[in-house]
Amino acid sequence: MTAAGAKKEWARYWQYAELPGLDLLRARYVRHTFRRHSHEGYVFGAITRGVEDVGLPGGTVRAGPGTVVMINPEVPHTARAGVPEGWVYATLYPSTQVINDIAADTTNLRGTVGFAESSVFDPRAGRLITGIHRAAEEGNALAADSLLRLLVLGLLGRHGGALPSVVPHPAGARDAALARSALQERMADPPTLEALAVELGTSPFALLRAFKKQYGMPPHTWLTDARVRRARLLLDKGTSPAAAAAAVGFTDQPHLNRHFTRIVGVPPGAYQRGRARTYKTAGDTPA
Repeated sequence: MTAAGAKKEWARYWQYAELPGLDLLRARYVRHTFRRHSHEGYVFGAITRGVEDVGLPGGTVRAGPGTVVMINPEVPHTARAGVPEGWVYATLYPSTQVINDIAADTTNLRGTVGFAESSVFDPRAGRLITGIHRAAEEGNALAADSLLRLLVLGLLGRHGGALPSVVPHPAGARDAALARSALQERMADPPTLEALAVELGTSPFALLRAFKKQYGMPPHTWLTDARVRRARLLLDKGTSPAAAAAAVGFTDQPHLNRHFTRIVGVPPGAYQRGRARTYKTAGDTPA
């Protein structure tokens, strides 16, 4: 990225201590591209300026001002600017427990809830998302919590439902699951695709196809995403970025920095500082 391009971009990722189970990101991205990844929880993003192109299993969604992007847990996706000037948005990352607890308290939906549409034009929901950010930045826990519940109730009522039970693909599903377990256990020193296939009694191409069909990503992409997830947990516990990089299998801290930023949206150091801090005034956020 050029110096001029870098000046155009800003991002702030943090966690408000009074709302456990919720991460917040406000950013403007111009040249930044999110590589394919997924989240354990949900994504609610309100675009306020520009256009974001979100790559999802069903195709690319172009989201402009007034649009709210909703992504269910474990759905692989990418994101990049859809116009030269990039996009500005406020995003919430609530955990599955947060959303399902609100659903159980306010609706008849049970089990894991989700959203059939990935992108909806819903300016009211967008204003609630930016309002949650503003309240959290000001340290107004009552307002932030209230607005979050109103947002989730409204989105569930207009766009939500119970997610269907996942039916495993019969062919290769067992091998894909075993391969994923092996990669989780040996994250710091993973086997090659060929070695993994030999262990499972299948061929490399068969395993590659089965894994991608089951998890929406090839094994190497999934492993990078899993490493970043585990690095986040270590950073949350106070582990230094360099130590986290070594623990999850990245060659060095620059490799962690690059992959972490492409998936989370901010470097590991900025993420760690934001998670350890509660904003008290609106002046702490970008203009």
